[in-house]
Amino acid sequence: MRTIHISSVLRRLGMLWCAITMTTWVQAKPYNVVTTVGMVGDIVRQVAGERASVTNVIGEGVDPHLYKPTRGDVAALIKADVVFYAGLMLEGKMADVLIKVATRGKPVFAVTELIDESYLLEPEDMQGHYDPHVWMDVSGWTRAVDAVATALGSYDKANAAEYTKNAVRYKAELATLDAYIKKVTGSIPESGRVLVTAHDAFNYFGRAYGLEVKGIQGISTESEAGLKDINGLVDDIVKRNIRAVFVESSVADKNVRALIEGAAQRGHEVVIGGELYSDAMGAAGTYEGTYMGMLDHNATVIAIALGGTAPVGGLQGKLSHVQRK
Repeated sequence: MRTIHISSVLRRLGMLWCAITMTTWVQAKPYNVVTTVGMVGDIVRQVAGERASVTNVIGEGVDPHLYKPTRGDVAALIKADVVFYAGLMLEGKMADVLIKVATRGKPVFAVTELIDESYLLEPEDMQGHYDPHVWMDVSGWTRAVDAVATALGSYDKANAAEYTKNAVRYKAELATLDAYIKKVTGSIPESGRVLVTAHDAFNYFGRAYGLEVKGIQGISTESEAGLKDINGLVDDIVKRNIRAVFVESSVADKNVRALIEGAAQRGHEVVIGGELYSDAMGAAGTYEGTYMGMLDHNATVIAIALGGTAPVGGLQGKLSHVQRK
């Protein structure tokens, strides 16, 4: 039997909120939206435009799997006009707070709500939970844009058409990004299409763009990698002559460095191909601090490190931390 997720509880509360909210909201000034992770916040900014002021609770370089909301976070969520979260148990330690906010009559939405279950990955070790890292596949995350547009339109009905228009524009930009990622990852030699990372955040990326993904830790960084896991990956790296592995901005790099040391002890040199953004985007105010910049960075770094061809500046020439191998 599948476990009942927080999204199921919040969905019922959201339906109740929609049922009792009969007034057409006319916003005289930007309303206050609070989001959990940056990837969600970036969608809301793109769709809401100047209609909303958007604040993220979980900042860059912070692991949402382990994040515990502070008293200030709880206050911000309670004061928000609208709350958006990723869902699929990504923000597991915030579940109680999100439910508390919803029961106070605030609209709380999961951006993954409209994604069909047939699309979602369900790893064997997740015990009935889906893999939450949908944003790693641009086509999958595009569906979250529709969810945000629908939710904002239900909250601010007077401007629903504007939100739909903004969503259409943004989805066209994401389609260009998706095509770019397919092109650069497709340039990686067949034998080199193995992506080794700190934890299993890239399974949707691998499925969408044709790479075999191997994470040291599981889907959630709460799971610990044992010596057996490390040694097994080292065996595979040496056997398959894998030349690069990747660290993540929101996960400690000790396990990745253990892989490098283990391979070296067996006479095989493997290097860090670069730092990837997995559960958090780059610094606020930078290109990498946007969803498009995050995925552009990841695809470009991966392609170059694994022997493919990609411009150092990425899709738009805006990347700042990519080096030619």
